[in-house]
Amino acid sequence: MGGNAEKTKFSIRVDTDLVELADTYIRSSTVKNRTELIENALRFYLGFLTAQKAEDYLLQSLSSVMTGTVQDSENRLARMDFKIAVELSKLSQVIAYSHDIDEDALKRLHLKCLEEVRRINGAIDFESAYKYQKRET
Repeated sequence: MGGNAEKTKFSIRVDTDLVELADTYIRSSTVKNRTELIENALRFYLGFLTAQKAEDYLLQSLSSVMTGTVQDSENRLARMDFKIAVELSKLSQVIAYSHDIDEDALKRLHLKCLEEVRRINGAIDFESAYKYQKRET
């Protein structure tokens, strides 16, 4: 990259307007000639392309990692939801077996629970349910 580096001579065709713009820049900058300007421009552009490839690779890698993490979380939550559903089903069966509740009362309870879960956004609070059943609230 210094003055003693091996150089290869080649010719290129460039728009005349672009050459004039380059010459104007050369006259008003520290670049000595067209060769130096083209070398600098080529180094800069190749560095840009290399960085762009690295950025694309990093974005793809990050996307893969994020997808895997989200999938693992979804699987963990699904397994946990399944276990909770099994426990809730067992509890419901025991309560249904041990209590004689008529169908109308069960429908009213369902509607009350549906409204309550919507109101509290699913954050069930046993103490509040206990106080409600004991008519403390």
